This record gives sequence, C-alpha cells and structure tokens, in this order.
Amino acid sequence: MSLISRLNKVFESRVRLGIMSILMVNDEADFNTMKELLDLTDGNLASHLKALENCGYITSSKQFIGRKPNTRYQVSELGRQKFEEHLKALEDLLS
Repeated sequence: MSLISRLNKVFESRVRLGIMSILMVNDEADFNTMKELLDLTDGNLASHLKALENCGYITSSKQFIGRKPNTRYQVSELGRQKFEEHLKALEDLLS
C-alpha cells in the first residue's frame, strides 16, 4: 500500500481536520464553540459535522440550556482510530 493511499479521504477537508482536532483534544465541544474556533457559517459547519457523523467518526447529543437548543459533539472510538491512522500516514509521508 502506498503512503498516499493510507490518507483518509474524509479528512481531506481542512474543516473536517479542524473539527476532529478540536474534538481529539477536548472531551466534547458544542456547535457554537466550533463555529467560533473555525470561523464558519452555520450551514458550512453543519454539513461537515453531518458528514463525519454519517461515517460514524463523531457522535452528537442534544439538550436545552434554558430555552435554547445546544448540540454537543464527541469523537467516537472509530473516529479516534481513523484520525490517528490518518495522522500517522501524514507523518510517514513527511518523513
């Protein structure tokens, strides 16, 4: 298997890399926090979160804080494994 083929296509997007990076170093993060950190629109962030969720790489939970909905995200075990494999492939490619 070539080095480049070990890179995960799901993480080719800089937005998805950013989302996964935030979630890997935090137990969880909510939608608004990620929106601010990544400087994205609601729609752009939502579409990338949905793509990661559809792959099973992240999970979400919804709650209300006061009367406002709040969605929190976490990396799944599969997501952690796939992201670490992607980072290792990048390291191997660079060395």
